[in-house]
Amino acid sequence: MIKDKYSIERRYIDKRQNVRPGTRLVSGTPGFLVAHDTGNPGATADNHFTYFQNLKDRSASAQVFIDDTKILEIIPTGTGTDPAEKAWHVIYNVTADNKLYGDDANDIALGVELCFGGEIDFTEAYNRIVWYLAYCCDKWGLNPLTHIPSHKQLDPTRKSDIDQALKTAGKTLKDLLYDVVKEMQWEPTVIVAPAAVQLPANVAQILIDEHVSPAWYAARKAGDSAGALHLHNLANNLRLAARIPLQPGSLAPFTQLPKSNVQELVFRWLSPGWTAAKVKGDKTAMAYYNNTANHLRAAAGMPKE
Repeated sequence: MIKDKYSIERRYIDKRQNVRPGTRLVSGTPGFLVAHDTGNPGATADNHFTYFQNLKDRSASAQVFIDDTKILEIIPTGTGTDPAEKAWHVIYNVTADNKLYGDDANDIALGVELCFGGEIDFTEAYNRIVWYLAYCCDKWGLNPLTHIPSHKQLDPTRKSDIDQALKTAGKTLKDLLYDVVKEMQWEPTVIVAPAAVQLPANVAQILIDEHVSPAWYAARKAGDSAGALHLHNLANNLRLAARIPLQPGSLAPFTQLPKSNVQELVFRWLSPGWTAAKVKGDKTAMAYYNNTANHLRAAAGMPKE
C-alpha cells in the first residue's frame, strides 16, 4: 500500500480518567479496530478534539477522528513513537468484543471515528478513513475483513455507527471493508528512469562541428570568455558521452550526458532546426533533428519523445 498517501496529525488531549486515562492497551499493539462515526453531523476532527479536551461530566473518547482534511489522533495509537493507550469508545458490559476477540474493545482496540455531514466532504473523509484503517491493518498484521467491526456490531441494541454515516453516501460496512482491502493491495506506480546509453560518436561529432564549435568561435570573437568556457565544456561532455578521447591516445570513459546539456542542445539548435524543416515540409530533416534529440536524451538517461 501507499504508506505516505496521507499525513497523520498527533495532537493529544490532556490525561484525565474520564477521557484519557493514560494507560496502555493491555495487548500492547492494537488487536482490532472499531469503526465508529461521530453521530454529530458537521463536527470536524478539530471540533472533537476541543470537545474531549474539555469534557468533564462523563466518560467517553476515541483515539482517532477523521474528516475531509485531516486524520487526527487525540490519544496515542502506536502509529507514532508513543505506545497505544486506552480510550472509552465501547461500553464494558457488551459481550460481542469478548466473544470475537477475547477481551474488551477499550483494552485492546482502537476507536476510529468518521466525521460526516454538514459541510464535510464525505468522499474526502471516506478516502482518509479507508487509508487509515488499511495503514493500521498493514502495520499490525490485521485482516480488515475480520478485525474491523463496527460499533453497531459490538453494541447493536444501542448504536448504529459507523453504518449511519456510510448510509448517507449509499455505502455499507461491507463496502468499507472491501475498500480497505483494496487500499492495502494498491501499490504505488514506480517510474524507473531508463539507463543512460553511450551517445553515438558520429552524432556527438556532428553536434560539435555544426553547432557547438561555431558558437564557441562566436563567443571568443565577442570577448565572452564565460560563454566560450561553457561551450568548451559542453563539447567535452558530448565527447565523454560518446567515449571520444579528449587527448590523443587516451581511453575515454563513458560519462552520462548532463540533462541540462540535453535541454540546451535541443532548445538552442535542434528544436529550431526541426521547426524550420517542418515549415519547408522536409520530413527527412525533421526526422534527423528528432532522432538526434532522442540520442541525446538516451545518453542522459531520459525517456525518448
